Amino acid sequence: MAIADVTVRGAGIFGLSVAYACARRGARVQVIDPGGVAAGASGGIVGALAPHVPEQWNPKKAFQFDSLQMAEGFWAEVGDRTGLPTGYARTGRLQPLADDAAVALAERRAGTAVTHWGEFATWSVVDAMGAGWEPPSASGKLVRDTLSALIHPRQATAALAAAVEALGGRIVTDGADAGAVVWATGWQGLEGLGNGVKGQAALLDFDAAGSPQLFADTLHIIPHNDGTVAIGSTSARDFDDPTATDGALDDVIARAKAAMPVLTDAPVIARWAGVRPRAKSRAPLLGAHPLKPGAFIANGGFKIGFGMAPKVGEVMADLVLEGRDAVPEGFRAP
Repeated sequence: MAIADVTVRGAGIFGLSVAYACARRGARVQVIDPGGVAAGASGGIVGALAPHVPEQWNPKKAFQFDSLQMAEGFWAEVGDRTGLPTGYARTGRLQPLADDAAVALAERRAGTAVTHWGEFATWSVVDAMGAGWEPPSASGKLVRDTLSALIHPRQATAALAAAVEALGGRIVTDGADAGAVVWATGWQGLEGLGNGVKGQAALLDFDAAGSPQLFADTLHIIPHNDGTVAIGSTSARDFDDPTATDGALDDVIARAKAAMPVLTDAPVIARWAGVRPRAKSRAPLLGAHPLKPGAFIANGGFKIGFGMAPKVGEVMADLVLEGRDAVPEGFRAP
């Protein structure tokens, strides 16, 4: 490969999305990551592309909404380009409502969803049917939204990496920087701009493919297309071993089975732990790197990195290749 126009440091979801967006525009791209593709938090198992609630609208929520609108076309293109599965499916989400106050709040949000989501998706309060792939609801009501989607993180990152290579990009474990440099190195690369938050998740052997994802007892319950169900996750700022699971995950598994009794006998087939990058602002950090003059940063996806990724790639390609700065003000590194 000739000298790169763009070097991306980090082969997680943000780094690969930036590399892909640049390669689609004809740039010569190299991605460098000592651990390989999705060696950090992007190699997890949950994959909930869930929107923020449609109220108190702000640039972060608007950015995420734009990206979720882009997601179906983005992942379909990646799949078509490589022939590989990504696990993307916009199957919506169900959430049980605990009491009358929760129902009233959800009904108000149905109105603000019309304002902010328009005709693209709906947020509605529906009657619980009490059977099948549906969480029990103390109020007899559920929220159903049609914006939420899910993805298989490991399949998606493998396909995205292959798409970068199909466009002539190079993904290596070592090499020298060339061209514009984008740092997308996860929690260890935040360098005082944020911190890592450890999460744990589990994978169950249960086939609910095509069903909505669930959000119950503050847990994401994700029915992947491969016949597994992912549940997660915990959050811990203090940890000794970033990849070890422990009793906190046992509690998550027990809570998930209590919230969704149909999973009671489903065996656990995998456990995962990893550290997610969380910026101090809780929004992604995009734009000029504050600590590396002349370089760029794309980091801090935390729990919404996969949902933000399609637009993060495009915004960063605008900036790196064309000098066009469309980064929301709240996303800029201090």
